[in-house]
Amino acid sequence: MSRNRRLILSPPSRVWGLLADGHRYGEWVSGTQQVTAADPHWPEVGARLRVRVGLGPLTLDDTCVVRVCEPERRLELEAKAEPFGAARIAMNLVPWGENTLFLLEWHPLRGPGTRMHGLPVDYLVSIRNGMMLTKLARIAVREQHAAPASAPAS
Repeated sequence: MSRNRRLILSPPSRVWGLLADGHRYGEWVSGTQQVTAADPHWPEVGARLRVRVGLGPLTLDDTCVVRVCEPERRLELEAKAEPFGAARIAMNLVPWGENTLFLLEWHPLRGPGTRMHGLPVDYLVSIRNGMMLTKLARIAVREQHAAPASAPAS
């Protein structure tokens, strides 16, 4: 299992707004080349997000299914990338003053990833997820500063 934490200098409502827009995942999820489809009821339980992931010409299609959704608090996804199996991605947003403590866990559920689970793989996933949280934090902070002072965070 890989665990990452990041203090995001934006309120949970703004960070949740980014998570709740499936079409924006390509902006902050490392390795995503394109969001190919997002169910209109994303991020309700059962909703699907289809993405193309990869590096250069090496790509594969991935499907994320929402397994747990507690708006502005918690979102858990099952990411399926055949033939590699599936992983659980748990995101928790903890209010921290006016900011958000973002907790991210990644855990392989089935497929070859469960056999490769351990220090080397978890370390690489942790680096990737750290980069991802840095991107998410930058977007949230940029949009926080761009929003008019009187407009509520969405």
